[in-house]
Amino acid sequence: MHKKRVLLLSEGFGSGHTQAAYALAVGLRSLDPSIQTRVIELGNFLNPVIGPLIVSAYRKTVTKQPKLLGIVYRRQYKKSLNRFTQLALHRLFYTHTSQVIHQLKPDLIVCTHPVPNAVVSRLKRLGLRVPLYTLITDYDAHGTWTSSEVTKYLVSTVEVKKKLTERGISSSRIQVTGIPVHPNFWKTHDKSELQAHFDLKPLPTVLIMGGGWGIMYSDDLLSYMTRWRDRVQLIYCVGNNEKVRERMLADPNFQHPNIKVLGFTKEINKLMDLSDLLITKPGGMTCTEGLSKGIPMLFYEPIPGQEEVNSEYFVASGFGEVLESTGTIDKWFDMIQKPGAVQYRMDLMIKRNQQYNPMECSRAVLQLMQ
Repeated sequence: MHKKRVLLLSEGFGSGHTQAAYALAVGLRSLDPSIQTRVIELGNFLNPVIGPLIVSAYRKTVTKQPKLLGIVYRRQYKKSLNRFTQLALHRLFYTHTSQVIHQLKPDLIVCTHPVPNAVVSRLKRLGLRVPLYTLITDYDAHGTWTSSEVTKYLVSTVEVKKKLTERGISSSRIQVTGIPVHPNFWKTHDKSELQAHFDLKPLPTVLIMGGGWGIMYSDDLLSYMTRWRDRVQLIYCVGNNEKVRERMLADPNFQHPNIKVLGFTKEINKLMDLSDLLITKPGGMTCTEGLSKGIPMLFYEPIPGQEEVNSEYFVASGFGEVLESTGTIDKWFDMIQKPGAVQYRMDLMIKRNQQYNPMECSRAVLQLMQ
């Protein structure tokens, strides 16, 4: 019997796109162990020299000129990738991508980033007959995700589906599945056991995350939070940003028993379980993970564009608030010390979770493969 093969293509612009690909892959295999999956970050895999340089340039733009990204995002909002960009991607990736597909012989390709989506779309125009599913990993639908060659769009919400249909995409090609998160995030852990595991106290706890790249905001806000260190436990996760971590560890403000400064960790799901509040950049994946845990969120410095829209969606849904000032910190840090004060928000998020099945995206893909 032929074993079904699914190729999932992503890019390394942040970590959310690839995390979504892995989450979908794990979900598919849990539903049908005979399915073979392969996740590839296209640029880094096919161009190990050029790929990281492109990602590095994007990262510098995010940190130093975020407004420029916002301008480009809005100008191109309703447009697919232009012909020049498609040609450039074609020259960079066409031959190698075609070879990879020929070698792996997938029955289905899922793209979780617009770049591989554009590359595979062009291959389909040139004769590739493998179905292409596009998993949009934000709570918005930028034009760069769209292509007439996409077989099916898998989207986070009804609102995103509406945005696509307004661009002329048939509703039959769009399925609301939610953004898949790793099954670990749908498991609950005993809070006291986790506190012992991480050497933490039974205090109100705040988890502060810097995104996949460990991008952090102003030192003023970081330091201001430490004023609460005698009453609130603080866990800073700075990702792969070792320079920030070293600077924080050397700062007397962060040298306190109730403060933990962590680098990259694979235990975010457990840290969310023991936390009462999440402070994070509003990436689509992190927001969905926070939603899955029913933890209230504060969003800081959204990148102009998709992160702004993600933030707007979660704030409007009552799941979080934008971190605008030290007053926002005081308000929430005081609130989590009062038993039940944030329970109404958690109840709202739990109710929302009941409407969303974490395996829906994997089930949808599996059904479409039949």
